[in-house]
Amino acid sequence: MINYDRILIRYGEISTKGRNRNKFVEKLRKSIADVLNEFPGIKIESTRDRMYVVLNGADGREVADRLKGIFGIQSFSLAVKVNKDIEEMKAAALALLLKHFDEGKTFKITAKRADKSFPLNTDELNHEFGGHLLKNVPGLKVNVKKPDINLQVEVREEAAYLSCENILGAGGLPAGSGGKAMLMLSGGIDSPVAGYLSMKRGLEIEAVHFHSPPFTSERAKQKVIDLTEKLANIAGTVVLHIVPFTEIQQLIHQQVPSNYTMTATRRMMLRITDAIRDKNDGLAIITGESLGQVASQTLESMFAINDVTATPILRPLITMDKSEIIDIAQTIDTHDISIRPFEDCCTVFVPSSPKTKPKRDKVRRFESFVDFEPLIAKAVEDTEKMVIKPQMLNEDSFGELF
Repeated sequence: MINYDRILIRYGEISTKGRNRNKFVEKLRKSIADVLNEFPGIKIESTRDRMYVVLNGADGREVADRLKGIFGIQSFSLAVKVNKDIEEMKAAALALLLKHFDEGKTFKITAKRADKSFPLNTDELNHEFGGHLLKNVPGLKVNVKKPDINLQVEVREEAAYLSCENILGAGGLPAGSGGKAMLMLSGGIDSPVAGYLSMKRGLEIEAVHFHSPPFTSERAKQKVIDLTEKLANIAGTVVLHIVPFTEIQQLIHQQVPSNYTMTATRRMMLRITDAIRDKNDGLAIITGESLGQVASQTLESMFAINDVTATPILRPLITMDKSEIIDIAQTIDTHDISIRPFEDCCTVFVPSSPKTKPKRDKVRRFESFVDFEPLIAKAVEDTEKMVIKPQMLNEDSFGELF
């Protein structure tokens, strides 16, 4: 019986990078190391074109499950490494096929010769291995279009690698390869999905949540921490900033006409997030806005709200329907947390008739009667900063405080 001794990782989009490819490969290597840190025996080897996780006795299936969510991986395979000796390769191929074969199953050979000095070309490899397996496995049949077993033989400079399946990765770019951005994380369905899609494009995210006790509860706060943990399961670690927002929110509702309170609230949130971004060397702000979904997400509202910053605002969900967003939320396992019935500060103070087409000059004038600057500075100063790691939380835990 032959056992898998490594996992072969294919890069996907990283392969299109030119002189910067090594930087992306190193980012991917770090992401994999972070996610697999509880497997102390494994070793990660990388080349320009491939990466290998040497299992050293670790459970290959368990490691593979962890790799599925790592951005930057197009696909991967549990594999066996053998010397580039044709007889040794054929013996390994037979043992590997028998590991997966049941009566009636079909197969094909998919050969790739990256080492052009190897004496057999791709067609000859397909023929040599196919003939050997047909000769030694009674009842085995070929199906080149939809085989039950696709035995892949890859001959590279250093060795040959054999595998029987391709497992799809998450695609995208490695975490941190695109810089850092601040995610405005509410307790709803949309913003965790926006964070997930941003990470898929290589962004490192830090989350910012606005907490307004006693109007929002500790359960609402825990809900956001649990959502952050789900994102940390993908990214490895996510920093969460919890902003005390009660005083500013109450002042807005005292001083600003009710139909403009939502616009003013979002503007203050954006100003505070931008200050936290600047303090933590971020380059952009991410929101979960979808065009026209609610009153604060009309184009006119976005124009009035964006007025407070020149920082790039990234909106990954801007053209998505709610059903599309929900599908992704269910896939990344945030949906059931998001629908817990604990309100955040964006929902407890919603006016009965919010302005859907607010005027920038009007909201500026309403805000001019109050000096918000000291309150904004105080909120930034009093922000609670937490680092959330994968699977570190339970019902009684609020994460690891700095």
